[in-house]
Amino acid sequence: MTVALQARAGSAITLDLTPDRSLSAQHRRAVLDVCEAAALWRLCCTLSWLDIKLRYRGSMLGPFWLTLSTGVMVGAMGFIYSALFHVQLHDYLPFIALSLVLWNFLGTLVGDGCQGFTSAEGMIRSMRMPYSLYAARIVLRNLIVLAHNILVIIVVDVLLDTWPGAGALLLVVPGFVLWLVDGLAISLLLGAVCARFRDIPPIVGSVMQMAFFVTPVIWQPSAFGASRMWLLPFNPFYTLLEIVRGPLLGLRLDIMVYVSAVGFSVLLVALTWLLFTRVRGRIAFWV
Repeated sequence: MTVALQARAGSAITLDLTPDRSLSAQHRRAVLDVCEAAALWRLCCTLSWLDIKLRYRGSMLGPFWLTLSTGVMVGAMGFIYSALFHVQLHDYLPFIALSLVLWNFLGTLVGDGCQGFTSAEGMIRSMRMPYSLYAARIVLRNLIVLAHNILVIIVVDVLLDTWPGAGALLLVVPGFVLWLVDGLAISLLLGAVCARFRDIPPIVGSVMQMAFFVTPVIWQPSAFGASRMWLLPFNPFYTLLEIVRGPLLGLRLDIMVYVSAVGFSVLLVALTWLLFTRVRGRIAFWV
């Protein structure tokens, strides 16, 4: 839209008020959004902690109720499935403890990501804040819950004396950093898509439930058979889970596991960025 203004000296001044919708401008605004969210990290921490307090308001144990239920599930499934799969309890219990705790983190993160923008409808419509902040809030909130559930893993390692050593923690760091990047990406991606199409969250829930059974979470990768192990790296849930779980179990992972995890993460981040740069300005109208 072009507006012409008449100057005092009689010469016309033309102002171009057409919004810049070029691709480079969309990328600049998206980058600015991420930078503003990073600058508001203190607010993100406060909001995440407030979410935890409100969720467990009036509870005596707070998020430790989830820790307690996870511990009971690990114990029950450990005894039952070790007998069903004919695996020694000493070997299976650390595996199922790590698998359930880490999978619960991933599954809850994906589920919360679907509601990332719709659940913050009031804040989005009442004040201007970077959309990346809502994604970071989801990731940090689930990290706090994961920190509570790590107690289950520690108790199992202490009781069975299966602690892999401090060196394993160093091997976990790159994988966990990749998890954080993927968590931000999936929260932005699903948050935007689910804000536009409200029937997507049930579909995502069904996909995650199916992925739980086809991914080595309750069954060990060795049960898949040596002749079919090459198929596992094609499962993104397996590779992303294994880059954190494997070192904590004292396993040396095949290079294809890391290649697959990084490859799927790059695709996820690229897809998220392409979508976020294009629809960022419409999210406020979709929620």
